[in-house]
Formats: sequence, structure tokens, C-alpha cells
Amino acid sequence: MNITAIPRAALLLGLAGLIPFFWAALLTLGLLDATNWPLPPVLKGDGQLIMIRYGGIILPFMSGVLWGFATKANGPQAVAAYALSVLPALWWFFLPGSGVSSALLNLATGFIGLLILDFAYQNWRLAPPWWMSLRILLTAVVLICLSIGIWA
Repeated sequence: MNITAIPRAALLLGLAGLIPFFWAALLTLGLLDATNWPLPPVLKGDGQLIMIRYGGIILPFMSGVLWGFATKANGPQAVAAYALSVLPALWWFFLPGSGVSSALLNLATGFIGLLILDFAYQNWRLAPPWWMSLRILLTAVVLICLSIGIWA
């Protein structure tokens, strides 16, 4: 993984996007008590719920990223790329879970599936050359945080 090849803005914004996952993991582990902090109520709540809310936004957001990559494809590859790009959003829509544990497990499964799709788009040369370096890093952290939520 060549982290230096990732454009600085993409790396910094990608890492910033991990902050809600970190925050939620710290709340879940009981390492942070934000009850009396002047924060929006959503940030004072249950860490597992924050993971579900935020992860449930990011997974479909990543469908949009893949859709953008699909615009570079042609012919049958374009059909496949567009069709596959909607899978993360559909996964979350149809499998949000029936409780906290199943929702977190479904999110983790969705992010693993997303990483597999990222590899496909990289192999099709639709994603930038540095894409997998960023995606592996971000996905690893997301999965660690979601694992904390699942097993806490």
C-alpha cells in the first residue's frame, strides 16, 4: 500500500470521514463521556447507534462514488459497472438489520462487499491508481470500529 501516492486532499478528507466511527467506538467502549459537552444530541448518544446512522450514510454514498467510476466504462463493462455500483446502497436498503447487532453486522458485511467492488473497479481501470491504497486503509479502520460495536 503506497499511502504517499494518495492525493493529499483525498487522504485528509478520507481520514476525516473516519472521525464519526472513532467517536462512536470510543463511546461504545465507555472511554468517552460527552453527556455534558455542548454538542448536537446525535453526538452524545449511543455509540452503536451513531455507527449505524453514519455507516448507513457512508455505504450508499460509496455507491455514488462507484457510479462515478462507471461513467468511464463503455459497452458491456459499463452495464456491469453501473449495475454493480448500486449494490452497496441496495444492500443497506434491503438489509438494515432488525436490531443493533444485526445492523452493525450487515454494515460490516456491506463494507467488505464494497471493498471487493473497489478491487473490481480498480482492475477495470475505472478507479484512480491510488484508489485501493486509500480504500484498504479506510475500510480497515471502519471494520475495526464496527467490530467494537458488534462485540462490545
